[in-house]
Amino acid sequence: MLRTSAVRRSDRYPLPMRVVPLTRVPDPFHARVLAARLGSEGILTQLRGGIDSPYPMGDIEVLVSEDDLDLARELLLVDEIESAFDAPSPDEHRPPRTLPAWAVALVLLGLGLFAYAHTIPQR
Repeated sequence: MLRTSAVRRSDRYPLPMRVVPLTRVPDPFHARVLAARLGSEGILTQLRGGIDSPYPMGDIEVLVSEDDLDLARELLLVDEIESAFDAPSPDEHRPPRTLPAWAVALVLLGLGLFAYAHTIPQR
């Protein structure tokens, strides 16, 4: 009998890890950013949902190993707390731009004169 290898099957093919849901995100960009953030800490992720389909619809579920779930939750919490202390950008709290009342009145007067000019019969 020919023996090909002394390595057991379980050494070559480790048991699949049990994955559990960590969170849901609204679009593929957020899912990939979150997966990269967790991956930088050594946490393997799996993304499930419409991430690579031609019509991505619905939320994307981020899954992590059951063993890494607590660490992944801590990382998300730390990131959320740190983002609360970030300074807001200058554009974030700017009120919407509106036209002054005199400009609106001028536009309405111009439209009224235009409409009136087209009702006068031409000779």
